[in-house]
Formats: sequence, C-alpha cells, structure tokens
Amino acid sequence: MAFLRCRRDPCGFICLILTYFSVFYADYVVIQYVLIPAYSGSVWCTLHGSVFNVILLLLLACHSKAVFSDPGMVPLPETAIDFSDLRSQNSHLNERGCEGWTVCSRCETYRPPRAHHCRVCQRCIRRMDHHCPWINNCVGELNQKYFIQFLFYTGESSTLLFITVWPVLYSMALVYPPLGLCSLLTGVSLPPERGRRERRKAHYIILPLVESGVVWSVRHGHLPFDSRLVSIITDETPIEQMRNRLMKDRTWTTGSTAQPPTHSTHTRKPKLALLREVFGRGSVFCWLFPLHSSPPTVGGISYSAVPDYDV
Repeated sequence: MAFLRCRRDPCGFICLILTYFSVFYADYVVIQYVLIPAYSGSVWCTLHGSVFNVILLLLLACHSKAVFSDPGMVPLPETAIDFSDLRSQNSHLNERGCEGWTVCSRCETYRPPRAHHCRVCQRCIRRMDHHCPWINNCVGELNQKYFIQFLFYTGESSTLLFITVWPVLYSMALVYPPLGLCSLLTGVSLPPERGRRERRKAHYIILPLVESGVVWSVRHGHLPFDSRLVSIITDETPIEQMRNRLMKDRTWTTGSTAQPPTHSTHTRKPKLALLREVFGRGSVFCWLFPLHSSPPTVGGISYSAVPDYDV
C-alpha cells in the first residue's frame, strides 16, 4: 500500500526522502561538528548527544508508524453498488439505525459518518484529517496519534538543535572573523585549519536553514500544531470545521436562520475523554510514545450492517 501511494503521489515520496535526510543530517552535524569539537571529554557531550538521539529515534518511530499504519480506510465491497436502487437502500439504512451512512460514488462503497474520500489514496478514510505528503499517507482515525507525536518531536528536536548550534556559531564568529561563504564556494585556497573552521561554519548555517524549512512545512504547511489539538477536544476534523465555516458563511450571506449541522457527540464528551480516544486510554505518560492503542471509536470499526443489503 505504501508503494502504491508513492506511485500515485511522487511529491510524497520526495517529502519522505527530505524528512529522513534532514534527520540524519542534523544528527551528523550536531555530533560531528558541535558536540565533539566543543564539548569533547565532558559529561555535557554525552548527555546532550544521548537526549538528542533519543528524541530523533522517537521522531523516526512516530513518523514510520504514521507512514505505514492504516489511517482508517473503509473496506471496499465485494460487489458493486447498484446506484439505480440508491433511494431504497438509503431508506433501508435509516430503518436499521445507520443514520449518517453515505455512499461514495468514487469508491462505490458504503461509508460511515464522518468518513471522507481522499483523491490521492483513492479510498474513503474514517475521520479524515488531511492527506499529508510528509508521511505520504492520510491522517485519519487510526494514525492521527502518531502524526501528532511526529509533529511534537519535530518541534522538540528543532528547538534543541537551535539552542545547541547558535551559541557555537556565535562564538566562532567572534573568535574567527568569517571570510564568508562566497570564498568557500568559489574555491579560494585557505590554510587547512581555517578551511576546517569554514566548513564547520557552513554546516552551522546550512543546517538551521534546512531544519527551518522542513519544520515550517511540516508543522504549519496545513494547520498549526495547536489547531490539531483544538480539533481533537472540539471533536471536529479540519474538513468538518471547513464545511461548517462555509455553511455559516452561506447562511450569513443568504440571511437564513438555520443552523449548520454539527457532529452530535462532540459537546457531550469531556475534553480528556476525547484526547484519550486519540492517544489511548492508558497513562498520560504513554501518550509520548508510539504505542498501539485501541481504536478511537467503539462503533466506527464495525461494518456488520452493510453486507446484509443487496448491492
């Protein structure tokens, strides 16, 4: 499935390469050009290197889980749906207590409430958040936890990296006035010691630029990180928020007093319960690790009512 997504979305494959390149490049620069030259032989070198590598390992683990986990794809039917009898099928669904179920004309399958079709994955995803090229996968009901953890560790690793690199770069600029990157890139001959210092400074400048671009694209390319937490505690996916906003704007322009439909359960559950549905019902400390948790909704996984119908 991951290979098929790479073929359908080459941009997602490129984003995966950029993600892993930035992680390993950051680890290489921090260890080889920051910690060893500046703090060699001290406890701070071992402690800082261990913490930074643990964060990177958790980042890669969460990213891998988000990439290869099923986001909550709605299974395809064994036989095609007879669209000529769609009205009777919908009434039959309502009689069986399956209000909110719809039919996707692209997948030709029944889908539960709050499921949406992804044009990249070409499948319907339960509680779809969005399709993220940085994980080359949809963010949905079953992998939203791993995606948010990936965002969290991306921010933590970048913050630790900037705190580490900038003081060393500033001290080097004071002790050794820079010749500039132009002299390094144009091949001006430098003494061996000066050449090593210039290469170190080049890494110190390139690394923050690369990390800044990746972090901004990952954390702010679609929605800010805090907006994802808000969407959880309000029990509304970004697609539902956008749809409700459009309906409110349409109601405002037409002057209608009708209220847009919202999810009927998001005001009944406490915020902690909504967070536990995504991150797991265990200890809050376990929310920091990419551990497998039970499905977020009790009834969202069952499709037993659908195969009884003639399709």
